[in-house]
Amino acid sequence: MDNFNINRRRFLRGASASLALTTFGARGLDLINPVKPPRVALIGTGWYGKSDLLRLMQVAPVNVVALCDVDQKMLTEAATLVSGRQKSAQRGAAQRSAAQTPRLYRDYRKMLAENQLDIVLIGTPDHWHALQTIDAVKAGAHVYVQKPISVDVMEGEAMVAAARKYNRVVQVGTQRKSTPHLIDAKRNVVDAGLLGKVSHVEMCCYFHMRNNGNPPLEAVPDFLDYDLWTGPAPLRPYDGLPHVRWWRTFSEYGNGIMGDMCIHMFDTVRWMLKLGWPKRISSTGGIYVQKEGKSNIPDTQTALFEYEDLNCVWQHRSWGTPANPDYPWSFTLYGEKGTLIASTMQYDFVPQGKGDKIHKDVVYEKEKYPEDLTEPTQPKIELNAAPATRLHMLDFLAAIDQGGRPVADIGEGHISTASCILANISLKTGRPVVYDPQKRQITGDPEANGLLQRPYRQPWVHPDPNAV
Repeated sequence: MDNFNINRRRFLRGASASLALTTFGARGLDLINPVKPPRVALIGTGWYGKSDLLRLMQVAPVNVVALCDVDQKMLTEAATLVSGRQKSAQRGAAQRSAAQTPRLYRDYRKMLAENQLDIVLIGTPDHWHALQTIDAVKAGAHVYVQKPISVDVMEGEAMVAAARKYNRVVQVGTQRKSTPHLIDAKRNVVDAGLLGKVSHVEMCCYFHMRNNGNPPLEAVPDFLDYDLWTGPAPLRPYDGLPHVRWWRTFSEYGNGIMGDMCIHMFDTVRWMLKLGWPKRISSTGGIYVQKEGKSNIPDTQTALFEYEDLNCVWQHRSWGTPANPDYPWSFTLYGEKGTLIASTMQYDFVPQGKGDKIHKDVVYEKEKYPEDLTEPTQPKIELNAAPATRLHMLDFLAAIDQGGRPVADIGEGHISTASCILANISLKTGRPVVYDPQKRQITGDPEANGLLQRPYRQPWVHPDPNAV
């Protein structure tokens, strides 16, 4: 099912349509509706899983045939929302034979076995991304997987290997590459040469986003399969629903704020400056302030990603005030001719000496997509990210249609994810690390090399990049 076209009339509703056309080209964007809409399924029906699926439904005629989640309440709520949106989209349309109510599953493996799927969206916690992506591409589906792609480096290597072996498109949810004002910054500031040579980059996150507390242990509710939610990760004693953000405060399921937030900014910087693997990575940090709760991820961390004649520095604190209140989660490119600071909300270019300053704000599409304002998901939709996710989905579909690589291809997502994981390995060992992507090993450091792959809880088996 690789030969469907995108419905251009729906696409052109967006305020960023002309930007998308010039950015992505007119690949497959003709006036012909697909004869058979792609069959879509979602694994992980929480906040961002639903948000990704609903953005896809806004830009292309798709047939959502299955939803999967280990939380029965969350799954049922998502089914009601998606079914209603699907019925509304199909009202008066020719695709009346399409399924309007998705089939519901607890176990994603059963869902993959019982449905011929063209596209699988993955919105589960980080510790599930690798197995679900690999199993989905093996089942013949193209995949949109949320960032970070993995919790260890070897998972990421296996995901890339599987995507290439089975010739499937895998788009990573690093949608900054599809953010209209950031596309503008890349084109009209960076690529236009206004910065000159860039030899220093600073990236940061100062959000107070590290959930921390001491909730008591309790019985697992009947509607949640906690063992399956945990999957290959260590089984923590149950102390309340892990979603929305409680799971992110534990290293058992992810890589902390480094893996959650740095990947977005570092991936964007690499895209803007056309950077590959760092030549060396180092990091320091720990729990310096917020020691009172169960959270075991650093509340303070600095990382250095080194390139030839260029240092990229990351800093996060989940306490105190931001260095720049206008840019609490951002990156800054320091060039010999000027400086570019950018975030998900805006960018500012300041020239060195004479020249014009440039300011651009985030693009909203609230008038074009009024359902964004009434979507009953919790937390509410990120209105600033919705246009970017829509463009990201269109790029994903165009890559499938053309048999090419999407803007956030799994290979690029792996470099950005693995670099953040390697920073955490450096923090743990107290030494810089040098990763050789050809040999898939850290050079000259057996202890650090042993941290490239986490142990899996039985009976789950860690994917092997040499045997996917």
